[in-house]
Order: sequence, then structure tokens, then C-alpha cells
Amino acid sequence: MVPRIEAVERAALEDMFAAVPADLAMRLGIEGRRVGSAFVGRAAGLPASAVVVNRTIGLGLQAPARTEEVAEIAALYREANIARWFLHLHPDARPDDIADWAATQGLERARAWVKFTRGRAAPPEAASDLEIRLAGPGEAAAIGRITADAFDLGPEGAPWIAALVGRPGWFIYCGLDRGEVVGSGALFTRDGVGFFDWGATAPAARGRGCQSAMLRARVVHALEAGCDLLSTTTGEEVPGDPQHSYSNILRTGFTPEATRLNFAPPRR
Repeated sequence: MVPRIEAVERAALEDMFAAVPADLAMRLGIEGRRVGSAFVGRAAGLPASAVVVNRTIGLGLQAPARTEEVAEIAALYREANIARWFLHLHPDARPDDIADWAATQGLERARAWVKFTRGRAAPPEAASDLEIRLAGPGEAAAIGRITADAFDLGPEGAPWIAALVGRPGWFIYCGLDRGEVVGSGALFTRDGVGFFDWGATAPAARGRGCQSAMLRARVVHALEAGCDLLSTTTGEEVPGDPQHSYSNILRTGFTPEATRLNFAPPRR
């Protein structure tokens, strides 16, 4: 059985690829497809740093993976000339040989991602001098720019993020400073699970509690929508390179649930 928190993240990624405007998909080579039980996301026209979209999720969960599937996934990224991408390996993925198969495709261990969960407990207060509210069409372009910058998607990725504003299943929150968008964060809901993604703050507005307040607002939204399980993910903390969102997530009542390994081509 696929863990619910992995299933909702996969659903969010698949729906994001479904949301890309057709002209943008053609221009940037944005495409999602399935290989075995995995969803493979490709965005060839984005920078090599865009691993948050150039990634494969779900391998070995719905059904045991096969070595041919790992080879096919690697070939898909090679043929698109995508230099940097992630193959996620959940602890429940089967068989245990997947990591060895990844190595035969020239992949190596990269920074792992930690999966967090929380239940229906009320979130703690979170102070910020910014206005936090659900975004509308008028904020979409600014949200796209801020998020694309924060996640190294390049300016080309901004319209893709903007397309999520108002999309069914997605609830995009924004932080405003005297009416100007300075931060954003997404909530995706499916089957009673809320997945938190795309938390970003403009550099000039950092340190003002934007992300903590936005996390709280999205928790309240998800609970009011009837979600019984909430989830998010971020990179593991490593010496010399802490993840600032890690502490914000913990303060909002999330607890680490699992660490998902990532395999990627060596950095050029």
C-alpha cells in the first residue's frame, strides 16, 4: 500500500504537470509520464537547478520496480539533456535492489528529503506584520516570480507556478506588505490529506515571520476542509547547510515521518 503522504505528493506533482499552459509546455519541454508505478516529471527548458520539478516519484511503491524501469527513467532524462534530476526512493519501495540499480545508471546519493506529518491539533499562533490571505488572480504573476526565484526554476518557470492560483485542489496563500506580494505558499488537498508545498519569501521580506504565518494559515484551511492528515517535505539538515524551513515546520506542529533518499547524476 502506498503511504498516504507519498500518494498525495505524487498527486500534487502530477496535477502540477497537468496544469502547465500548453504553449509553455511546448516551449520548455515540460512533460509528465508514467514508468511502471513511477511518475516521471521532465522540464528540459528550465535550469539544471530545477530538481523540484525534474524528479521521479513513486518507483517501487504500487508495484515492485524492475531494473528495466530504472534504466528507462534515466534514459528519459538523458534524451531530454536534463543534467540534474532526482530519483526518489521511499523507505517502503521494493525491491531492496533499487539503490544498486540507480548506481548502474551513474546516479549517486544526493541530499535526502524529510517527510513530515501532523494531525488535527490546532496550530500554534504565528506572529507576522504581513497580511496573510488566500491569493487571487491578481497576485498570480507575483507569486510565480517569487516562487520561481526561491526554488531556482528561473524566470521561465514563473508562469507555471502562477497557473496554480485558482486551480481546483490548490489553495495558494500570499503574504502582502502594504498590498505588495512578498511571499507565498501552496496547499494541495486530495482524499483527506493536505500537502504543503512551494513556500517562498522575497529576500527583502525575510525574517518577518511570513512562512510561519503562512504555514499556520494553511493548516487552519486544511483542518476546516476536513483533512485528517497533513504533510510536507524539505531537505534534510546537513552540517554547514541548514534548512531554514525545517524549524518552521517543526514549530507548526509537524513531526518527521520518514526520510526519502534521492539519487541524482553527479554535479557537472
